[in-house]
Amino acid sequence: MIMHIMHPKTRNGKWRRALTMLPLIAALGGCNLVVMNPAGDVARQQADLILWSTGLMLLIIIPVMALTVLFAWRYRASNKDAEYNPDWDHSTALELVIWSAPLLIIIALGALTWVATHTLDPYRQIERIAAGKPVPANQQPLDVQVVSLDWKWLFIYPEQGVATVNELVVPVDRQVRFRLTSSDVMNTFYVPAMAGMIYTMAGMETKLHAVLNKPGNYAGMSANYSGAGFSGMNFRTHAVDDAGFARWVASTKAAAGKLDTATYLKLEQPSERVPVMHFGTIERGLFDRAVNQCVKPGTPCMSESMHHGHMPAPAAEPAGAEHQPHHPTNSSTGA
Repeated sequence: MIMHIMHPKTRNGKWRRALTMLPLIAALGGCNLVVMNPAGDVARQQADLILWSTGLMLLIIIPVMALTVLFAWRYRASNKDAEYNPDWDHSTALELVIWSAPLLIIIALGALTWVATHTLDPYRQIERIAAGKPVPANQQPLDVQVVSLDWKWLFIYPEQGVATVNELVVPVDRQVRFRLTSSDVMNTFYVPAMAGMIYTMAGMETKLHAVLNKPGNYAGMSANYSGAGFSGMNFRTHAVDDAGFARWVASTKAAAGKLDTATYLKLEQPSERVPVMHFGTIERGLFDRAVNQCVKPGTPCMSESMHHGHMPAPAAEPAGAEHQPHHPTNSSTGA
């Protein structure tokens, strides 16, 4: 028999490396896990769903792990007092426990998921601002139109007549109704403190209803790889009170920039780590044309082409150009 004996220096080296990791583990213990501690009611309900689902599954996982250790110890070879019954093969009571417990948990998980799926449907308007606080009868949602560009985010406020790049500002305790699309590749809009992810797709529109309940500065990001500039496709989400939102709208309106067709076509060109931009005026109907892929003058809109029973012919490509066909699917997600 060949026995491998670890050298004392090797053992000590491993212990030293393990000890050096302790400060890092302690630092991570102080991190704010925004997904489980969000600032918006929709994200809060999603976090609760994760906790309930995990708890239900642990009702099986923990006993199984505990019994595995117990059986290994009780029926070890050196335990001569353990009962030995080689002819045993069936127990009705044990079978009922083994099958009924997982079945009940699956039923509970199914019911919980079914209710949450309908309650937290991103296309559905929210019924409450926070726990025990329904949406006020006279409160209208704030409409924000979102376009994912390469590699930046464009936010259009149609009612306020302003737009921004890589900056989202919303009032606290007011429902926000997002309409989302993409100028090119599929992307994912994600503000962890506010709600789950929702896809943006070229030639299609998805929707998301959410709310933020605490003033603050929150991270927003692209959660779907979309090319070279993906890592810098982030934005900040500012939740402010009504007075702060009014001041922000007024200051943005004073910006010299104008979001029109020419500006949009420039923004549509790939660029990385774009700083925040403000536009004091916007061209009406620009988002709808972005959805219908007809912002560029002379391009037929998809809705018009489908209405007449045909799709526009694809543009000719230079010889040797790589072609990747795009097949959008009519689907969206929001967790």
